[in-house]
Amino acid sequence: MKSVLIAPLKYVQGPGVLAEVGQYTVALGRKPLLLWDSVVKGIVGETMLGSIGEVGLEPVDVEFQGESTHEEVKRVADIVQTEGADVVIGVGGGKALDTAKAVAAEANLRIVTVPTIASNDSPTSSATVWYNENGDFQGFECWAFNPDVVLVDSQVIARGPARAFVAGMGDALSTWVETEAAFKTRATNLGGGISTRAAIALARLGYDLLMEHGIEALRAVENDCVTPAVERVIEANVLLSGLGFESGGLATAHMIANTLPSFPECKSLMHGEKVGFGIISQLVLDEDTDTEEMLSILDFEIAIGLPVTFADLNLEGIGRDRLMEIGRVCAGEGSLCANHAFPVTAESIVDAMIIADALGRSRKELLGV
Repeated sequence: MKSVLIAPLKYVQGPGVLAEVGQYTVALGRKPLLLWDSVVKGIVGETMLGSIGEVGLEPVDVEFQGESTHEEVKRVADIVQTEGADVVIGVGGGKALDTAKAVAAEANLRIVTVPTIASNDSPTSSATVWYNENGDFQGFECWAFNPDVVLVDSQVIARGPARAFVAGMGDALSTWVETEAAFKTRATNLGGGISTRAAIALARLGYDLLMEHGIEALRAVENDCVTPAVERVIEANVLLSGLGFESGGLATAHMIANTLPSFPECKSLMHGEKVGFGIISQLVLDEDTDTEEMLSILDFEIAIGLPVTFADLNLEGIGRDRLMEIGRVCAGEGSLCANHAFPVTAESIVDAMIIADALGRSRKELLGV
């Protein structure tokens, strides 16, 4: 069995680093295509375009349409060809970055990712998560390379929505939980091998940073401040989670999260919020779970505002029959749940979700939330 670790070529994080995007891009191409939406452009456009102009690059400005669909990738790839762009810069949230990565892969171009929120671990990864035009999860695809540069401006992140920052903690918190589960079976990671010890250590470091600094960092972000705690959590959300999930492994937490968008009630939830509930469900499902650790994770999720009950997911009163839709997908062929060291059935998934909801409700009551 071979071990594989994959990673971006360069990761840059700190306040004000967006002003350096030009110097990092000029080594990759002369005509960058910038994929972003109008809101993101309004926040960072002046800084980025100024930096790009200073080094003599000719930007191609393309507005992202909102979903990482095959149709959107084709549209943007056609613009790349028409305009003669020779490097792609994805700016914004996970779907914009995933689309940019797919465009770069199709056009065989270098790629820079610039997350403006720390809501998920897309920026460092080689993967694109596919959705349809309605926002329903369709699967994911891994490209032959990771981003050339990941540029994370912590000042921009800290001034972004606190909810997105929390969602990123949900996504990152799952990395250790899922990596640990997947390594027990030596499951194949997204790089095509089993986890290295380095990937496992990075996943654990991310978990430890979140549990130690997450609550403090959230308070700072709620006040638009950059503190050492914020920097540590951004690193956990973006870098450590990205390296950990891709070179470590995934399991039930993400499988449940990926199926929830098929419920109309869950459309408004961010990816990491759905993962938050998936974490507790996986810990209930796993026969090796340490109860004390599970309750610590549950209490942390409650403290930062992640969903831990069906009501938090807008699914209050949901019956077993509807939950079986999720259970059947999780127990089906190709499911990430196969990475566990024990059989996973549709019934066991549903049972785990029901108990996760009950635990969340009882713990919230105990904590007076």
